Amino acid sequence: MNNPQRREALKKSSAYALFFGTLFGCGIYISPKLYAKNSFLRPPAALDEKEFLATCIKCGQCIQVCPYHSINMYDITHLNSIGTPYINANERGCYLCDLLPCILACPTGSLRHEVQRAEEIRMGTAYISDINGCFAYMGKKVEKKDLKLLISNQNEREAAVYENYQNYEGKECTICADMCPYPDKTDAIEMVYKEGKAFPQINSKCAGCGVCAELCPASAISVAARKTYEEVYI
Repeated sequence: MNNPQRREALKKSSAYALFFGTLFGCGIYISPKLYAKNSFLRPPAALDEKEFLATCIKCGQCIQVCPYHSINMYDITHLNSIGTPYINANERGCYLCDLLPCILACPTGSLRHEVQRAEEIRMGTAYISDINGCFAYMGKKVEKKDLKLLISNQNEREAAVYENYQNYEGKECTICADMCPYPDKTDAIEMVYKEGKAFPQINSKCAGCGVCAELCPASAISVAARKTYEEVYI
């Protein structure tokens, strides 16, 4: 029997099935527990927040020696964190410097002196906060207008980042995976391809440095500060 109401109901049920099926299939994109409250993103090797606040003397030496100008100091609006160092990944991530000068400069051990290699650093965990904004996922090439104005270009290290970043104009976007400073990049992030879509996948060794968040032309990546990979993805 030709029943318009039944036909309409079937259309709706099919649409719902497609919608929720897509969500399930895209679980890799939405699986991070984005509702988790973010803490402050501290410089590498920072003690747990309570110990960090108890031991940091707010001297600013880590800020002074950072060659990438990644570290800032909280102002009076941050109450008991005033004067303590933090990183705003949307402006400048931590580039996991080979010598880790911020750790060496810390006089109190608020940044743990026993940490000597980038592989030992766990500041947080990156996650894709807007998969539909991701250029790779949307098949959109990087245009000059998309490239962010990086906050600083004052020394050779920063100039190298800037030059490399500008080279992506007119290309498919793989910036986050290519420019990740983790020593073995694919242990932290890599581009994967599934059902005709390309997208970045965050892996278990992600240090939460925030470089991917800084450089993403679509601002589609965020960092869950002080969260482990397991806390974010499992």
